[in-house]
Amino acid sequence: MKKEPDMFVGLDLGTSKVSVVVAERDSRSDEAQIIGVGQAPSAGIRKGMIVNLEQAVLSVRRALKEAETMVGFPLDEVTVAFSGVEIDSVVSHGMVSLGRTPRQIDLDDVERVIETAQSELAVSSNRCVLHTIPVKYSIDGNTGIDDPLGMTGIRLEIELQSVVVSTTALQNVVNCVERAGVAVTGLVVKPLVAALGALSTEERTAGAVVISIGGGTTGVAIFIDGRPVKLSVIPIGGDHITNDLAYVAKIPISVAEELKKRLSLEPSSDDEEFEIVIRGKTKVLPADALIEVISCRMEELFSHHVRSILDGMNYHAFPSGIIITGGVALTEGLEGFVSDVMGLPVRVGIPVVSHQMPPGVSSCQYASLAGIVRYLVEKDRHRYRYMETPIDVLRGGGYVSIRGKTPRRLPKGEDVTGVFDSIKRAFKDLF
Repeated sequence: MKKEPDMFVGLDLGTSKVSVVVAERDSRSDEAQIIGVGQAPSAGIRKGMIVNLEQAVLSVRRALKEAETMVGFPLDEVTVAFSGVEIDSVVSHGMVSLGRTPRQIDLDDVERVIETAQSELAVSSNRCVLHTIPVKYSIDGNTGIDDPLGMTGIRLEIELQSVVVSTTALQNVVNCVERAGVAVTGLVVKPLVAALGALSTEERTAGAVVISIGGGTTGVAIFIDGRPVKLSVIPIGGDHITNDLAYVAKIPISVAEELKKRLSLEPSSDDEEFEIVIRGKTKVLPADALIEVISCRMEELFSHHVRSILDGMNYHAFPSGIIITGGVALTEGLEGFVSDVMGLPVRVGIPVVSHQMPPGVSSCQYASLAGIVRYLVEKDRHRYRYMETPIDVLRGGGYVSIRGKTPRRLPKGEDVTGVFDSIKRAFKDLF
C-alpha cells in the first residue's frame, strides 16, 4: 500500500534510539495529526554518525516495523533527521540593484539576490550545502521583510543561512535508511527539528535558543524574528556523562547509565549515598561526588561550547530564554543549573503538540519527532523556506538523474551549482 499524499513520515536517527513518526493531514484544519510512532534502541551509531552499517540498518528496520504495526499499513518513504559533528552554519549576504527609480520586485530579482549571496560560499569537494534558508530580506535598508515579491524599491538585500555538512556522512545516512527498505525523500539536521518541535510560534518570533542534548551530541538552534539564524552541533552528549561516571566510580557502563538517571542537580544538604550491587558485591557511592561529575560535564558544555556559539550575540535578543530538550533534559535540577551558568531563563521543552503524541512519547526526549512533522508541514506550505539539496545528488555516491536520462556523476564543484539550480526551480514552482 503506497503512502497517501497527505501523510508525513519522519525518521529520527539518534545515537540512543531510532524513532519513526507518522502524521496525517486533517483536511478541515490543514494541520497534521500524529497517528503512529515506532522506536528501537540504536546500534551502530556513535556521536550521531553511522559506524556499523549493518547494525544501524537493523535498528531502522525495527523502528519502522513498530510504526507500521501501529498505523496498519507499510511505509515506503521517509524524511530523515540526523546529527553528527561536521555541521557548519554559514551566513552570507547578497545585494542587487533594482534600477535608478523604484519598481516592483519580481521573481528574477529574488533569484539574483539569492545567487549573489550564494556566490560568497566556498564549499570543499567533500562537503555540500544541505539547507539554504533565507533569514531575512531588506528593501532600501528596511529590514524584517519575509517576502519581497511585489514590493517596491531600488535595492534588494538578503541574509542567507547555508547549512554545510559532510557529503559522505549524508550518503551513509541515505544508504542505511534505504537498505532498511524505505526511500529517503528528504534530509534535515536535528538541531532544526528539535527547535521546531519544542518552540511555540510566539517563542520563535520573540527569540530563543534551543539546546537538544542527545546521547552522543548536543544540537544548538538559535531563532530570532521567527527564523533560524544559526545551527550547530557539539560533540558532547549524555553518553559522555555515563562514561565519566563509570570512570570515576569504577563501575560498569550499564550501572553508570542507570545511576545517571537517578541523580539530581538540585542542591541538597543531606549526605546521600547510593548502594549498588556489582557481581554480588555491594558498593557505596557518595552522591555529592557523582553530582560533581555531572556538574563538571554540564559546565563544560554550556560555559565553554554553548557560550562560544552565542559569542557576539546580544542576550536580550532571546526573551524566550533557553529551551533544553533531549534525554539529558530529564535530569532533575538541570534547568536551574543552566540558568545560573548562562544567565538566561531556562525551561525544559516538551513537544508543542504533546497532546497529539501517543502515551509514553510526549516528553522532551521526543521533541525532534514532533519537529520533523512541523518541518514537513511548513516546507509543504512554504517551499522556499527550507530549500534542500536534491536527494539524487547524494543517492548512489554522487550520481544525479537529469530529466529521466542515464544518471551521470557530478564533477567536482558542481554540487553547489546543483543546489542553486534547485532553489531557482523551487521559486518558479511556487510562483
